[in-house]
Amino acid sequence: EIVKRCRGKNLHFSNFIKENIEKADMIFISVNTPTKEKGLGAGKASNLKWVEACARQVAKYSSRHTIVVEKSTLPVRTAEVIKSILDSSQEEILNNNENKKKSFDVLSNPEFLSEGTAIKDLLYPDRVLIGGDNQRAINLLSNIYLKWVPKDKIIETNIWSSELAKLTANAFLAQRISSINSIGALCEATGADVREVSRAIGSDSRIGSKFLDAGPGFGGSCFKKDILNLVYLCEYFGLKEVADYWHEVVKLNTWHQKRISKLIVKKLFGTLTNKKIVILGFAFKNNTNDTRESAAIQICKDLIDEGAILFIHDPKVDPKQISLDLGISPIKNINQEYKNDFNKGIWHFAENISEAFIGSDAVLILTEWDQYKDINWFEVSKLMRKPSWVFDARSIINPTSMKNTNINFWRIGEGLLNEDNIFF
Repeated sequence: EIVKRCRGKNLHFSNFIKENIEKADMIFISVNTPTKEKGLGAGKASNLKWVEACARQVAKYSSRHTIVVEKSTLPVRTAEVIKSILDSSQEEILNNNENKKKSFDVLSNPEFLSEGTAIKDLLYPDRVLIGGDNQRAINLLSNIYLKWVPKDKIIETNIWSSELAKLTANAFLAQRISSINSIGALCEATGADVREVSRAIGSDSRIGSKFLDAGPGFGGSCFKKDILNLVYLCEYFGLKEVADYWHEVVKLNTWHQKRISKLIVKKLFGTLTNKKIVILGFAFKNNTNDTRESAAIQICKDLIDEGAILFIHDPKVDPKQISLDLGISPIKNINQEYKNDFNKGIWHFAENISEAFIGSDAVLILTEWDQYKDINWFEVSKLMRKPSWVFDARSIINPTSMKNTNINFWRIGEGLLNEDNIFF
């Protein structure tokens, strides 16, 4: 709706790079910065090849004073790289005695938009962060945001603080998720309930209640990538203990996903061979079709390795994307084909949830889609094979809805006090 309203007025699309850079007063670099897959820093450092390519295009085609704004999530001191490339173009002009006047300012303006709520986050931001060393350039960028953002929400910093703040914000959010999931595991072992613990600690104004919901672990394109980038930076600057600290956040997230897989195997008598498990949700969070680093990927891979037959449903994720993530093509006519090899785990994309429940041994909820909250479990219990299980990794099921269903119910972070967890 926003694009439609603005297009042709103050929003235009073009692939004429040279002409538009020449006319531009301000240029936002908003390209992807994935984790390097090979070479120095592989698995942790950011791949900045597209950022560098953009900087070189700006250096080549700009014709006036240009403000270059880092919008991508970048490691601290990337602005130095961009500035170096831009400055080299000025030296080239001087060496060639060209009569051109071009100059640059580099600002950092990281985005804090969350998938699924990006438009709301854009219109009503918690803060707008602008880092730079030229106050005039900062003011020009700030004036754009002042059209709709209150002045007290625009934070000005030096450029390095702005770059680091983005990585740190994502690291802190991911840390909270790993922290509450670790406490959820302890709750299950001791008879506590992680929802009650979350409510108690979240009421403390120093802590707050956000990001204290236990789940299957963090995913998405940012958290893991940015923490590993932070780890790499700390290692690069010789801060091994700091690097180890932040690396533990990622390691605990992976452990937690494995813990859920192992728990399902244990509850289903130690084997999943030829057992049908319905997976509800594959996206890393609701209101998006994004599966990048989704907890569902690792958990489903683990269950397939155990020989399970997975019926995967998600209202937004394309089956082709699931195939890419799992590295396995789906079985289409599963009722006939899956009987060929009982020891080989397989998966099928479930178009119809009700049909998927027929003959299933377990249901695992991995994404908090609203439609899963309204499932009639009493009716579902009639379709499942006994003894049946429902594993709620998102805490979206009201436990009272499971009464009189004869379904065994596990909810993340909920412990049952028994002789096994009484230690005094």
